[in-house]
Amino acid sequence: MKFKGVIFDLDGTLVNSLEDIADAMNTVLQDLDYPTHDYDDYQYFIGSGLRNLVSKSLPKTHNDENQIERCYHSMIEIYRDNCTNQTKPYNGIVELLDELKSRNIKLGVFSNKADALTKEITAIIFPGYFNPIVGLSVESLKKPNPFEAIEISKSLGLKPEEMIFVGDSGIDMQTATNANMHAVGVIWGYRPEEELIANGAKHILSHPLDLIPIL
Repeated sequence: MKFKGVIFDLDGTLVNSLEDIADAMNTVLQDLDYPTHDYDDYQYFIGSGLRNLVSKSLPKTHNDENQIERCYHSMIEIYRDNCTNQTKPYNGIVELLDELKSRNIKLGVFSNKADALTKEITAIIFPGYFNPIVGLSVESLKKPNPFEAIEISKSLGLKPEEMIFVGDSGIDMQTATNANMHAVGVIWGYRPEEELIANGAKHILSHPLDLIPIL
């Protein structure tokens, strides 16, 4: 078997969390009498961490660092209490994880979502499947920085080239390439196929179980 481990992105790859994220941010915007955004807008705001999403969501006239910081903390407080209201696995994900476990493939998660939220959501929705689960704790280490991905491979006792990295964004594909892992993009998430290919995807999945033949 060529590959012995898989690292998954979380939002847009394992779970559809768009509505919970958007609803939390829109609550913050409504409380400030700022314009809100629809779900289609938020799928382009997601991917570079929640602080970056807050910045993209705020009006340009109210986008200074102090306001971003205040709104970020407000958004996190709301989102933390509502992060699994509507968030659910994409169809076929649980079946894929069961198949990977049956083949003794080691599984990890690496997300640009805040570390505590990444761990909480993954543990609630996918208990027992992933170890390690890594979110964003240091801004400079967020994807496409490959540091955490490489650390995950080390913790699993694998070389980076023995790992597949699965994600739904160009940033995920860049992370895989930077870490010397096999970049696999999914088209059920928040970004188009063209973005994935342009950023180095070696394979494109239209259904989770399409990953199995790549092993």
